[in-house]
Amino acid sequence: MWSPTEEEKYGVVICSFRGAVPQGLVLELGETVQILEKCEGWYRGVSIKKPNVKGIFPANYIHLKKAIVSNRGQYETVVPLEDSVVTEVTATLQEWAVLWKQLYVKHKVDLFYKLRHVMNELIDLRRQLLSGHLTQDQVREVKRHLTVRLDWGNEHLGLDLVPRKDFEVVDSDQISVSDLYKMHLSSRHSVQQSTSQVDTIRQRHGEACRMPVPHHFFLSLKSFTYNTIGEDTDVFFSLYDVREGKQISERFMVRLNKNGGPRNPEKIDRMCALFTDLSSKDMKRDLYIVAHVIRIGRMLLNDSKKGPPHLHYRRPYGCAVLSIMDVLQSISEIKEEKDFVLKVYTCNNENEWCQIHENIIRKSSTKYTAPSSNYGLIISLQLLRGDMEQIRRENPMIFNRGVSVTRKLGFPDVIMPGDIRNDLYLTLEKGDFERGGKSVQKNIEVTMYVLYADGEILKDCISLGSGEPSRSAYHSFVLYHNNSPRWGEIIKLPIPIDRFRGSHLRFEFRHCSTKDKGEKKLFGFAFTPLMRDDGTTLSDDIHELYVYKCDENSTFNNHALYLGLPCCKEDYNGCPNIPSSLIFQRSTKETFSVSTQLSSTKLTQNVDLLALLKWKAYPDRVMDILGRLRHVSGEEIVKFLQDILDTLFVVLDDNTEKYGLLVFQSLVFIINLLRDSKYFHFRPVMDTYIQKHFAGALAYKELIRCLKWYMDRSAELVRQDHIQEAMRALEYLFKFIVQSRILYSRATCGMEEEQFRSSIQELFQSIRFVLSLDSRSSETLIFTQAALLNSFPAIFDELLQMFTVQEVAEFVRGTLGSMPSTVHIGQSMDVVKLQSIARTVDSRLFSFSESRRILLPVVLHHIHLHLRQQKELLICSGILSSIFSIIKTSSLEGDVVEEVEMMVESLLDVLLQTLLTIMSKSQSQEAGEYVSCLLSLLRQMSDTHFQHLLDNFQSKDELKEFLLKIFCVFRNLMKMSVFPRDWMVMRLLTSNIIVTTVQYLSSALHKNFTETDFDFKVWNSYFSLAVLFINQPSLQLENATPAKRKKILDKYGDMRVMMAYELFSMWQNLGEHKIHFIPGMIGPFLGVTLVPQPEVRNIMIPIFHDMMDWEQRKNGNFKQVEAELIDKLDSLVSEGKGDENYRELFSLLLLEKIEQETWRETGISFVTSVTRLMERLLDYRDCMKGDETENKKIGCTVNLMNFYKSEINKEEMYIRYIHKLCDMHLQAENYTEAAFTLLLYCELLQWEDRPLREFLHYPSQSEWQRKEGLCRKIIHYFNKGKSWEFGIPLCRELAIQYESLYDYQSLSWIRKMEATYYDNIMEQQRLEPEFFRVGFYGRKFPFFLRNKEYVCRGHDYERLEAFQQRMLSEFPQAIAMQHPNHPDDSILQCDAQYLQIYAVTPIPDNIDVLQMDRVPDRIKSFYRVNNIRKFRYDRPFHKGPKDKENEFKSLWIERTTLTLTHSLPGISRWFEVERRELVEVSPLENAIQVVENKNQELRTLISQYQHKQMHGNINLLSMCLNGVIDAAVNGGIARYQEAFFDKDYIAKHPGDAEKITQLKELMQEQVHVLGVGLAVHEKFVHPEMRPLHKKLIDQFQMMRSSLYHELPGLDKLSPACSGTSTPRSNVLVSHGPMSPESIKLVHRHSPLNLLGSVRHSSSSLSSHTSSETGNLVILTDSSVGETAEDMYHMQASPSTSSLSSTHSAPSQMINSAPSSARGSPSLPDKYRHSREMMMLLPAHRDRPSSAMYPAAIMENGQPPNFQRALIQQMIGPCKPCSDPNLSVAEKAVPAAPSSWSLDSGTREALPFLSAHVGSILAPPVPPRSLPHGHYSLHFDAFHHQLSDAPPALPARTLRKSPLHPIPASPTSPQSGLDGSNSTLSGSASSGVSSLSESNFGHSSEPPPRTDTMDSVPSQAWNTDEDLETPYLPVRYSLSEPDVLESLKSQPCRSHSAPSGVIPQDTMDPPALPPKPYHSRLPNMENEEGMIIEDDDKHRPLHRKVSQPVSGGKEEQARVAWEHGISEQ
Repeated sequence: MWSPTEEEKYGVVICSFRGAVPQGLVLELGETVQILEKCEGWYRGVSIKKPNVKGIFPANYIHLKKAIVSNRGQYETVVPLEDSVVTEVTATLQEWAVLWKQLYVKHKVDLFYKLRHVMNELIDLRRQLLSGHLTQDQVREVKRHLTVRLDWGNEHLGLDLVPRKDFEVVDSDQISVSDLYKMHLSSRHSVQQSTSQVDTIRQRHGEACRMPVPHHFFLSLKSFTYNTIGEDTDVFFSLYDVREGKQISERFMVRLNKNGGPRNPEKIDRMCALFTDLSSKDMKRDLYIVAHVIRIGRMLLNDSKKGPPHLHYRRPYGCAVLSIMDVLQSISEIKEEKDFVLKVYTCNNENEWCQIHENIIRKSSTKYTAPSSNYGLIISLQLLRGDMEQIRRENPMIFNRGVSVTRKLGFPDVIMPGDIRNDLYLTLEKGDFERGGKSVQKNIEVTMYVLYADGEILKDCISLGSGEPSRSAYHSFVLYHNNSPRWGEIIKLPIPIDRFRGSHLRFEFRHCSTKDKGEKKLFGFAFTPLMRDDGTTLSDDIHELYVYKCDENSTFNNHALYLGLPCCKEDYNGCPNIPSSLIFQRSTKETFSVSTQLSSTKLTQNVDLLALLKWKAYPDRVMDILGRLRHVSGEEIVKFLQDILDTLFVVLDDNTEKYGLLVFQSLVFIINLLRDSKYFHFRPVMDTYIQKHFAGALAYKELIRCLKWYMDRSAELVRQDHIQEAMRALEYLFKFIVQSRILYSRATCGMEEEQFRSSIQELFQSIRFVLSLDSRSSETLIFTQAALLNSFPAIFDELLQMFTVQEVAEFVRGTLGSMPSTVHIGQSMDVVKLQSIARTVDSRLFSFSESRRILLPVVLHHIHLHLRQQKELLICSGILSSIFSIIKTSSLEGDVVEEVEMMVESLLDVLLQTLLTIMSKSQSQEAGEYVSCLLSLLRQMSDTHFQHLLDNFQSKDELKEFLLKIFCVFRNLMKMSVFPRDWMVMRLLTSNIIVTTVQYLSSALHKNFTETDFDFKVWNSYFSLAVLFINQPSLQLENATPAKRKKILDKYGDMRVMMAYELFSMWQNLGEHKIHFIPGMIGPFLGVTLVPQPEVRNIMIPIFHDMMDWEQRKNGNFKQVEAELIDKLDSLVSEGKGDENYRELFSLLLLEKIEQETWRETGISFVTSVTRLMERLLDYRDCMKGDETENKKIGCTVNLMNFYKSEINKEEMYIRYIHKLCDMHLQAENYTEAAFTLLLYCELLQWEDRPLREFLHYPSQSEWQRKEGLCRKIIHYFNKGKSWEFGIPLCRELAIQYESLYDYQSLSWIRKMEATYYDNIMEQQRLEPEFFRVGFYGRKFPFFLRNKEYVCRGHDYERLEAFQQRMLSEFPQAIAMQHPNHPDDSILQCDAQYLQIYAVTPIPDNIDVLQMDRVPDRIKSFYRVNNIRKFRYDRPFHKGPKDKENEFKSLWIERTTLTLTHSLPGISRWFEVERRELVEVSPLENAIQVVENKNQELRTLISQYQHKQMHGNINLLSMCLNGVIDAAVNGGIARYQEAFFDKDYIAKHPGDAEKITQLKELMQEQVHVLGVGLAVHEKFVHPEMRPLHKKLIDQFQMMRSSLYHELPGLDKLSPACSGTSTPRSNVLVSHGPMSPESIKLVHRHSPLNLLGSVRHSSSSLSSHTSSETGNLVILTDSSVGETAEDMYHMQASPSTSSLSSTHSAPSQMINSAPSSARGSPSLPDKYRHSREMMMLLPAHRDRPSSAMYPAAIMENGQPPNFQRALIQQMIGPCKPCSDPNLSVAEKAVPAAPSSWSLDSGTREALPFLSAHVGSILAPPVPPRSLPHGHYSLHFDAFHHQLSDAPPALPARTLRKSPLHPIPASPTSPQSGLDGSNSTLSGSASSGVSSLSESNFGHSSEPPPRTDTMDSVPSQAWNTDEDLETPYLPVRYSLSEPDVLESLKSQPCRSHSAPSGVIPQDTMDPPALPPKPYHSRLPNMENEEGMIIEDDDKHRPLHRKVSQPVSGGKEEQARVAWEHGISEQ
């Protein structure tokens, strides 16, 4: 049967229980349980963690604890009966455990380990506390340690501060708020103290001055390592003050044996001392620890002859010092000992031994010798603080080691009453002795004895130092051969007090002979008594003693013989008639000095004091003796305090009239002496004396009389020192008065009671009189009043012994009331007055309620006045908090209604006013004090108090003012956070008081300010307060730990809900006035509804319906509510408020309410749009606050921005998000996107002068100015993003504006900018980005990505793999899908994240530009990848059955075209796909595209080799040919043949006939191309690779024969030459054999001719082959002077390699400038993709052909030198490109610039070259000088051919992109003009006309325009600067700065001009070439280019210096040029 438990109520789980039984309760080890019932070994109950779950568990798993059960039964509560500190430790450790593990996770390792250590300590201390074996002191100590550690941990973990009192947690209900505030402060203070180990003591007003803390040094000698002495030693340690030059402590003595260990074996590890009682002042002195080492042995250490071995002398050896100033810092910081090594220095001259320590300190290195090694005395030091009792308690280990207490020489700062001490310190100073007829000086030893009056030697009365026992005789150390020794050795004489009188000291002087016998011979003595005849002790001074002669035979047995003699000069003067014929003769020339210092509590050296104590002996001198008491030192007085007081009162009784005033003054002097901190400890002695020993029963009358007399005189006297002293002594004077009266009363059974009372009354009248005097004019009077006020509160307790509480209270009230009000006294008096009031409030008198009723009004009156004037606020707050503290304590016992009423009336208003003032200055310390006072007062107020308060207001205005004030204070309280974040107890109590107060005040507000008297201000203030209250961080229980939440809810409930109900009911009370708060309160109320408390939300959300309803009634719509709600929602959600539940609840509650309304539809649409906005805002916030990547944040922002623009049309919010988005782009360095984003704002603005207000970071300015600023910024961002094409229209727009305003300066600037952008487009390298399509599938993605697909613009160099990595790192939870198929529903709806990523190809919109032949590739490149909305992706698949034999039959392509919502680039790097279209490409169409692409690739490559653009290495071509030919053997195009030329296929697909024909043509073309390729291959192939070539030829023959049956006519074509041209192979077919001459010419110029024909036709931009390569730009004859290094400067730009196998990307590979760094796959990839080398060979165009190859000169069948040089240059080794990302192919294809344009005739001429190209390939030879006359021949020939051509055919730009400059002619800077190629005159120029960027030579003025023909720029020499930078900008605009003027020329346009125009001659060339600003366009006729000798073509030229060339060559060139013109 289960029965309820009686005793077993509470227990701890000691073994985890899994709960594996029915109803079993799962329990973890350490959990606590509350037991309800029991049954046969089982309990039923709940775990404290989860109190709602009941279950059963085994009884033996539970350790029972005693507990208190309250409210027994169903709802009983159980509190364990254990020490509250233990309970707290348990709870805290459980709380910490969770946080501790989190520290590890967050990598806060340091704190993790520290906390672990502290937790272990807590567990250990808790165990000690629970053991119950500790004494009370130990319990206190353990609790102190526990609380320090708890507070430390709480602070470091950011938990709440726990207010404590005596280690116990305080209950906030039991104490006043002021006290609670102070406890928080002191807890915080003790936490900081425990953290920083700082001894700071907060002084509070009225507190007696604190005891000075004594310091102590613990010194321990570890070893003496540098002990090579070989004899025993004594080491003396003492403290030495350098400035005063004296020791300040006794000596600590250590005796060591010759090995350096202690002589006494018991002393091992115990050689330690405690130097005690150093004051703070001492610690600031320049102290040193000085160690003197005295050896004990033979006279001379190293001389064994001197002195016999058995005699031992004390001899000086060495000294060591350590500065305490230097080590104080390091030993203060640590709690344990720290070691130091002290070097022992030896003295150079023994005579200076007494000064050795000073010499070492002063570093007088000549006086001492440093030790040879670094070792010495090893000591450890530790600094201890506190009195000796405390030190003994805290450091028992030190005292267990037998520490020697080493005292200060004088008394410490504080003399303790029980401290009995009687020490005489004697210093042996010096002696002067006669030589005694010897040649050498004596070795003198002094022996000292203490003898008693009867002549016996006192035993053990001489101490050389602490640490060793006292002895009976003292032997000084011996100084060798010194008749005037200086010892300076201090000896302590601890002589018993009873033997002191009559004792004397005797000093015997011996000479220590070092002869064999080594005897010590006595030769004299001296003596001195210790006490004088008058009873005073030997004075502290130097005493020069007489030396008396004697010898060994002299006897001292009869000491009376010499005691009668004078011992010193003073003694002699005192008794001059001493008989001289005595045994002992004084040696007049010899003297001996000692000094003494007495530290005794029993003996005095003061004559005056002795006279007072024996006053009866001098009756006539009493007045004088009393007067002299003031001059006796304090130490002497306190030593004899009781005796002196007894004497004084006896004197007073003896003759009151005569001595009264003097005794009074003496008494005052002594009382005030005890106020000194040094003697403060003697006050208890005084108290004891008054209570127990004082016997002056009549004294009170005289004391009252004197006191009154003093007070009455205070108005007249100028000097009032004695009056002030009497005032200061008031407390003890009253003690004496009261005790005296009690004694009298006892003796007389209460006689004269009335007289006594009236005399006290009169005395109080005198006190009031003093206080009421106006002291502003007299400073002395102020001090008198201050002294009186300071002492006044101390007399209350004495008065209470004689009078009733009411009587004393009346005395006090009268006195306090007599003070002038604060207006009439100075500030210093103000402070004193308040301090006096404060001490009154703190006194015992005030704790009686009857006295409080009398005193409160006067106290409150003074405080009220001060608060009104804002004076002395800190003291006032202290007084108030004391009052509240007392009232709180009293309220727990009795009734305090009356007192609280008084305080409310007097203080409430002024407190509020004060707080408002303080808060406006934000003085947090004072604010905290006053807030706690205000809260204390409010908390004490009951209903009746509030009722009275509200009823007492005279008018509504007053009430309104009061309400506004108190609401304002409460608001500030919450806003300013007066209490720190971790003062949770304080903050919760504050909230509780506020909510209670508000409940009282809201009814008054409703009652007085609702209907006709509605007051907006008060209501608004109220609502703001309520809103702030609910939003307080300390009330957000959701963030608290479960335990803390439970604690708060149990104590206060959820105060937010209380306030929300209050707020809602007040809102309802408003009625029609609600409209005043729309829209003002929408934001605040919205903030309240966002609090994550369901109840608050349910209460508050309906208010919005109410607001909509009221606005609808008033305005017919609720636009204001709508606008405000949306505005505020944005800012609140971004602050982290709100969640999904809120969104749902908001929508649910409002829709439900709106359903019944007439305006339902607008309402519903509004709520829906707000809900959708919230969805986006929550997404945005989650992105922003998480560690999300830029992409997500940007996507989220775009999404939200568009919502604001399109759906709810909030322009301001839209603009805000534009700027947020722009900032994100800038952070991610997406400059183009940032520009597009800002453009959105720019487009909203007009070019008008409308003024705009300040907004975001924009100042207030006109719309025009803002738009202009924006345009400039956008242009700047486009420039940074290298999107100049987008910037140019804006430049134009600005230019139009500037022009219309005639702002020519800005116009010039913007035009230059525009020009610069055109330059940049042509000159700067831009990388083409990759594009990737990303699908986000699954419900786990954020709202704006879910199940959507996007296309993203990749970063520079980003390939698919890198992009995929980046996306997966942005979405770490996501799974990458491996196939490109569209996902099915199961994936779309699953709770996961799937990413599908693949690369896509852009489909440009602007095809016109791309089809224009003249447009340079640099420009086209931009349009290929910008403004793109459509993208393509191809996926191969098999349709129908897959043919095992030939899969090409069924290989289809699925082509997906994606259309985006916006074109890229735009405001984001990625946009959503709006539409996708799928097209299927049939196998046949696919085959056509594949073959066509391969043909293009081959053509491109072959033409590069033909035109010497590929250097030397033929591998690329070999591989490519091998790939095609070999594949043909293994299948290749034969597969297509089988698949599509099959009769069955043709029959089945009659519609494909045209396509089949097209495929056949393409195959034929491929065979032709391969043939030409093999021919080129043969010419270039390396001898070792010949077998490969032969294999290729054989396989090619096989391939042709395999195609023969299908394609008749192929057999006619030879691989080398073919006579007919099919439409597709026009380029590679020649018209006839080439003559040698034409070979020469073609070699000179044909690379360019080929290039012209190599242009792609405009139809080449079909959708599949969307790749466009630039022109091949070839190095011509003029570039032979270059080394391979220049080639490197003209590297082709690599192309992007596509990641999809079927699409291709554009390439600028052949002719653009070197890429800075652009990734590209390695060679095989390159050629796997069809993209790079395609399409160089254009479609056929019929043109008129002209034979333009005249005869060329041959030398012995070899090409001439310049050709050889060219060939060598062309096929020489290519310098590797610096770009690590370039593929092999790219590194192998340098491009040379050219400005040639070809006419139609040249197209057909090229194949001629291909047929005979082999014949011009010669082995590489270095270039030689050319014979004259070479050029004219071929120029002529050229002119004849070209003159018939039409003058201006459409130009074909060969040079499409700016290149790195090519070296110019070294001699002819102007050669571009001088020698313009006359062959060009008939053709349309393309190079120069399309490239206005070329710069002409170095002429300093713009050269003349040559209208006859195109001027071709010369080549600039390449200096080594060129070699360093891979790219230099090429300028072209004439608006560049003037600096460049000399390097520029005007752009030339091509014209057909009259012949015979000869341009001017050139200037002299400059000595060195200029920096390469010139475009390096090769100059076709540049003769000098040929003659540069290249010694070693493999070695780069470090500096290419212009070499002089004979003038004949230049002349010859000009003749040729003129000749060309005349021909024309």
